Amino acid sequence: GRCRPPSSPGKAKPPSFVPPQGSTSPPRAREPGEEAQGAMASPPPARNPTEVQMSQLVLPCHTNHRGELSTGQLLKWIDTAACLSAERHAGCPCVTASMDDIYFEHTISVGQVVNIKAKVNRAFNSSMEVGIQVSYEDLCSGKHCSICKAYATFVAQGPLGSKVRLEPLIPQTEEEKIEHSIAAERRRMRLVHKDTLKDLLTRSPQQTELETRDGSGAVPAAKTRVESVELVLPPHANHQGNTFGGQIMAWMENVATIAASRLCHAHPTLRAIEMFHFRGPSQVGDRLVLKAIVNNAFKNSMEVGVSAEAYGQEMSVSRRHINSAFMTFVVLDQDGHPRTLPMLAPEPGDGERRYREASARKKIRLDRKYVVSCKQTEVPLSVPWDQSNKVYLSYNNVSALKMLVAKANWALAREKEKVRMYTLEEDKFLSFRIEISVGIAAGRAFSLLSNLERRHEWDSHYVSAELVQKVDDDDMIYHVVSQKLRHENKPQDFVILASRRKPCSMGDPYVVAFRSVTLPTHPARAEFTRGETLCSGFCIWPESEEMSKVAYYNQATPGYLNYVTTNVAGLSSDICSTFEACEKFLLKNKEDLISRMQDF
Repeated sequence: GRCRPPSSPGKAKPPSFVPPQGSTSPPRAREPGEEAQGAMASPPPARNPTEVQMSQLVLPCHTNHRGELSTGQLLKWIDTAACLSAERHAGCPCVTASMDDIYFEHTISVGQVVNIKAKVNRAFNSSMEVGIQVSYEDLCSGKHCSICKAYATFVAQGPLGSKVRLEPLIPQTEEEKIEHSIAAERRRMRLVHKDTLKDLLTRSPQQTELETRDGSGAVPAAKTRVESVELVLPPHANHQGNTFGGQIMAWMENVATIAASRLCHAHPTLRAIEMFHFRGPSQVGDRLVLKAIVNNAFKNSMEVGVSAEAYGQEMSVSRRHINSAFMTFVVLDQDGHPRTLPMLAPEPGDGERRYREASARKKIRLDRKYVVSCKQTEVPLSVPWDQSNKVYLSYNNVSALKMLVAKANWALAREKEKVRMYTLEEDKFLSFRIEISVGIAAGRAFSLLSNLERRHEWDSHYVSAELVQKVDDDDMIYHVVSQKLRHENKPQDFVILASRRKPCSMGDPYVVAFRSVTLPTHPARAEFTRGETLCSGFCIWPESEEMSKVAYYNQATPGYLNYVTTNVAGLSSDICSTFEACEKFLLKNKEDLISRMQDF
C-alpha cells in the first residue's frame, strides 16, 4: 500500500507547448512588464510541461517562536508542488510513495519568500521521480539562497486505486538529460536502502557502546518519548479524501521536535530527514497516532525516530502503519554553531537496537552525502572501498559517467575511417569520446567489454587485469597492470571498480563505468606507478538486432593528459588504432559464438 497525499483539482494533461507541423499556435499572452519583441527575435525556449513553480510569502502563522519558517510547513509546500508536477505528466491523481534524504542548509525568516520549483525527471512504469529545488528570496535585499534539493517518488493511480502505466518522459535540455539518466541509478539505490542498513548492522558489534562525554549524566531515552493523536479532517486531505503526505510529514516533524527538545531543554533545529517510504493509506476520519523518541545523541546532533499509525472509529481494529522517519536535529548557539548535546541512555532491548541503528544510519548518511552528492571535483580520485558504502560508490561511478555522456558541447576532433573522436573542454577537465558502429548485438558487446580480464586481447596498454573482488553481479573490483608510459621507468597499476548496468527502459544504453578505488589489500607497490582514473567507461546503444554503436568516454586525469592531447592534435593515432582493435575483437568473438552455436 502507498500513502495517498496531495492531488490537484486539474487532472487533464496539459497540451504540448510546441504546435504540430502545419498548424498555427495562438499568440502568447505577454507577461507583465514584457516589451513587445521584434519580428526577428527568436521565440523563448519551450518550458518543461511538467514544471511547477510555487512562491509563498512566509507569514507569522507559518513560523515558530523564533520567527523562522516551520519545517513542517515547508514540507507541506514541497509535497504539494511535487504532486502537482507529477500529475501534470500523469494526467491523473498521484500519491507520494517516498522521499529521499533532505538536507536543510538555511532557515527562512518571516517576511521572506520561499520559491519552489518541481519537475518530473523520469517516468518509469507506474512511478516517476520528481526533482524539487527550494530557495528563499529576501525582498528587501534581493538576496537569493538555496535551502534544499529533494527527490520524491510518486505513483499514478486510476479508478479504485489501480496503477496507471505512464508515458515515457523525453528530456530536452542538457540538465534534464542528466537528471533523466541518473534517475535510474537513484531508483536502484532506493531499492537496496534497507539491505544496506541490515548488512552494516550485521557486520557491526552487537553490544551497545555508550559514548563517554564530559558534563552531566546521560538522559534516559524514556524521558524524550512523545505520543500525540491527530484527527484527519477535510482540510488535511485532497478531494479524494486521502490525507496529504505533506500534512503527515508536518505532524511527524512536530512530535519529533518535542522529543528533541526534551533531551536538550532548548529549541532544536531540523537539519536532515532520512529517506523514507509511505507504507499505507490514510483518509478523512482516521485518527493518526504519532510517536517519537530520541534514538541516539551524538556530540553535536541527535537522531529522532518518529512513526505514524492510523485507525478508524473502531478501536478493535488494529492500527495501520503509515510511515516511519528519522530526523536529525542540532541545537545552535547565538553564533549559529552547533552546541554539545547531553548523552543519551537507551532503553534496554529495543532502545539499544535503535541506538545501534542510529549510528549505522549516521554512517550511511555521511556516505550518501559525501560520496553521492559531491561534485566530481570535490571527490578524491581514489575513494576508499568499504563494504558499507558499496552502494553509493557504485552509484557515484555510474552517475558520473552518465553525466559525462549527457553533456551537450562535445566537438568532433578527428575522424579516421569509421572511428570518430570527440572532445569536451571544461574548466578543470579535458574529456574525450571515441565511438564506432559495430556489427554485433548490444548485449553481446556489453558482456565482452565489461570483462576487464579480456581487455588485454584488444587494448595493448593492458598487460593484465586480475579480478580482486566480485561485489555482486553488477560490480567488480580489478587490479590492472598497464604498460609503461613514455618517460616512465615503471609500469602503471590501477585498482578499478567496474560497474555495469543493463538498460532500464527503451532508449537507454548498456553502461560499463570505471573509477579508481583504494583497497587495503592492494596498496601502492614500489615496482609500479600507481595510476588513477576518475571517470571512464563504455556506453553501448543498439542500432538494430545485429548492429550497435559503441562509445568509450574518459575524463583525462593529469597523468593521462599528454597522451590524450597528442592523439587529439593528430600527432598520434594510438587511440583510434586501439578502438579499431576493439572492433575486431568484438567481431571475432561474435563469429566464435556463432560457430559454437552451429556446432552445438
